[in-house]
This record gives sequence, structure tokens and C-alpha cells, in this order.
Amino acid sequence: MDHYAYILRCSDGTLYTGWTNNLEKRLKAHNAGKGAKYTKSRRPVTLEYYEAFATKSEAMKREAQIKKLSRRQKEALINCKN
Repeated sequence: MDHYAYILRCSDGTLYTGWTNNLEKRLKAHNAGKGAKYTKSRRPVTLEYYEAFATKSEAMKREAQIKKLSRRQKEALINCKN
């Protein structure tokens, strides 16, 4: 089973980072307003960036690395992947 580190963009432009083992389910949950605290306003999100990993610990480590990046660095990461 793959695990993913990801970046979502909220409709107001905010970038959020997370990890999951089911990317499609997580994206649906965010858009349904379930899960993390910032989704309670039911602002739609789009998947901007993701990386697949073989283990949960690898995905969690990468998520932690991405969270430490500045907004500019996250934008560069997104643009580099596209």
C-alpha cells in the first residue's frame, strides 16, 4: 500500500500539508468538511502536490519536512512538480 505526503490549496489560497494512505478518500473528506480543523468551513481544496512512499514513516517524515518550508518554497515545489 502506498502512503502519500501532499499539499492542498484551499479556495482562499492557503496551502495545507498532510499525509495519508488513501489520497482520494482524504481529498473527498477535506472537501466534505470532515477531518482537520481548517476544513470545517467547507472551503473547497485542490490537490497541488503529492509524493508516494512505500511506508507510513517515510510519508510522515516528508510531510514534516514540507511543513517546515516557507510558502514561497512550497510554491516552488509545486511548480517544479507540474
